[in-house]
Amino acid sequence: MSEDRIHILRDILLDLHHGASPESVQERFNASFAGVSAIEISLMEHELMNSDTGITFEDVMELCNVHANLFKDAVAGVDLAESDHPGHPVRVFKDENLALRAALIRVRRLLDSYAESDESSSQEEISKGLQRQLDLLGQFDRHYQRKEELFFPIMEAYGHDAPPKVMWGVDDQIRDLFELVRKAAVQLPQIDIQEVQEAFETFAQEFESMIFKEESILLMILLETFTQDDWLRIAAESPVYGYAIIRPSEKWQPQRERFEAASPTQPAEQNQQIIDTPQGRFTIQFTPNEAGEQVNRTTAQPFGNGYLSVEEANLILNHLPLEITFVNKEDIFQYYNDSTPAEEMIFKRTPSQVGRHVELCHPPKLLPRVKKIFAALRSGKKDKFEMWFKSETRGQFVHVTYAAVRDAQGEFQGVLEYVQDIAPFRAIDTDVYREIED
Repeated sequence: MSEDRIHILRDILLDLHHGASPESVQERFNASFAGVSAIEISLMEHELMNSDTGITFEDVMELCNVHANLFKDAVAGVDLAESDHPGHPVRVFKDENLALRAALIRVRRLLDSYAESDESSSQEEISKGLQRQLDLLGQFDRHYQRKEELFFPIMEAYGHDAPPKVMWGVDDQIRDLFELVRKAAVQLPQIDIQEVQEAFETFAQEFESMIFKEESILLMILLETFTQDDWLRIAAESPVYGYAIIRPSEKWQPQRERFEAASPTQPAEQNQQIIDTPQGRFTIQFTPNEAGEQVNRTTAQPFGNGYLSVEEANLILNHLPLEITFVNKEDIFQYYNDSTPAEEMIFKRTPSQVGRHVELCHPPKLLPRVKKIFAALRSGKKDKFEMWFKSETRGQFVHVTYAAVRDAQGEFQGVLEYVQDIAPFRAIDTDVYREIED
């Protein structure tokens, strides 16, 4: 990969952002590139957004479709045989896109049928079918969530931070367009069917464009970058967010080469491991580090106003009826508790998110609010922020608190978020109740 190629790409897109026509830029691109890797696109967007060009991620997001069209016929594919295996996250991702495309077609046909029908009874039946298909299509949100919460953190760890930020912003725009379709559809027949069709086609155009970006750019970056362990981790955590329309037909279990036992003839200060591959056998020798002092998880230590072991402290945190998240003073998501199964969490958390910068854990449209909260807590202007909302779909009344964590000297050490469903408390209608048997 050449830095010159990345700089050429950046300069071409700079001209595009400064008003050059897509046609003239396309000609220059075609003259310079017979093929471009998805990794180069990622690095180019990183340079574009992090140098002194004045280009923001909002600018890149605005021209995201123009960028995609520019690369459309030039992105070099990556062939990884195991990615086509049932259950592999890439195969699941592509299968979902096929199912979502099919749902798009069904919705379009139903809208056309509604427009062609003159009978109110027929239109009523079509409208019911339309709602069912929109419910199916709406499952694309699970597809997007897995991408944002499982793919993006690993991408960022490898240094590919620009594409996730831009793509998440476009995902949210697509979500908003879909909500406009749903709101229009439920108003039939009070509004003209043409309004619903126009809203749907606006959504469908952006949605299909995102499918192209996912499969031609995003997945190419991942296939070039991610290790087998990365994919296994994603596969293991995917059920937390669910799947769109289809589910994996089987669990992906890749073949793993086994390390044989160390040879007894090796010197005591060394260890040896032998690995067999289809190409042959090779040996790894290493000198193990001396065992450091291990924390005894069951020994009680001074803890607050008493004594707790690490194991007891962990159990207590996991038994609190709250979802707890801690972001440290460097704004790194450091901890969350296991009080609730991941699938049932109000704010879903998975191990992939630990170690991620807090700003990358939120959709770009929420960043101004997140930054404002953290700045006020860090400075001491505020010690706590609260918010609450009613979840119609889950029957919950969610209460959220963001609290500054300070040490004995008052120094800021991070932010504690705790979340709970307070619907049961709101339902209390007596002054006294004691669940104690005589």
